[in-house]
Amino acid sequence: MIKIQNLHKAFGKNTVLNGIDLHIKEGGRITAVLGPNGSGKTTLIKSILGMVIPDAGSIHVQGQAIAGQWQYRAAIDYLPQIAQFPENLTVRELITMIKDIRQAVPRDEKLIERFGLESYLDERLVNLSGGTKQKVNLTLAFMYDSPLVILDEPTSGLDPVAMVRLRALIRQEKQAGKTIMITTHIMSFVEEIADDIVFLLDGKIYFQGAIQTLKEQQQETNLERAIASILDQTPSSLPTQVLASQNHSE
Repeated sequence: MIKIQNLHKAFGKNTVLNGIDLHIKEGGRITAVLGPNGSGKTTLIKSILGMVIPDAGSIHVQGQAIAGQWQYRAAIDYLPQIAQFPENLTVRELITMIKDIRQAVPRDEKLIERFGLESYLDERLVNLSGGTKQKVNLTLAFMYDSPLVILDEPTSGLDPVAMVRLRALIRQEKQAGKTIMITTHIMSFVEEIADDIVFLLDGKIYFQGAIQTLKEQQQETNLERAIASILDQTPSSLPTQVLASQNHSE
């Protein structure tokens, strides 16, 4: 589904991605991209979406090189970390606007019901709480039935009930055979839903593989402690090659 080779990106003197190699296979798996702030997670996602142009390296989505292309984006549903829309619009108007822009069959009715947005449809975005805005953003992100779903901090601002419904929705999309990428700082959420993780630090991948494999390598019983164990090590003490499980290196 996604194959990245030797990806580099710098903003001025700040190197954000430093030789990323990543292979995410197609169909029915959830990959969580983890790392501290500034590790390159959002830049990696935006590079896949064509929103950031890498300095070097290649990205293929569904076997197609994306450089200079845009049509491939029709196969992607995306939730940005910070979604910005005209705040004078009502929720109903925003959903209608997205429907008009993207020529595909939407499925917004069930999502509106799932996230309890019926009573907010005629409210302007400026009047909504942060959590309600996130529910609207999630509705927009899942509104089209695309094979690749990329979610940047999807849990932001959500109440416990909405979190439960989001987890159920993500699992449902996985069962439908979709490839799902998620960034989040909530390790309990990752442990509940993710199949694989990619851990970024200083623009490099220090682990790619199954959660259980990481816990075993770091000799820890939960993901949060395993991640903390990596962060406690200095870069010079970490392995020189990516710690990847065999089924991801093929």
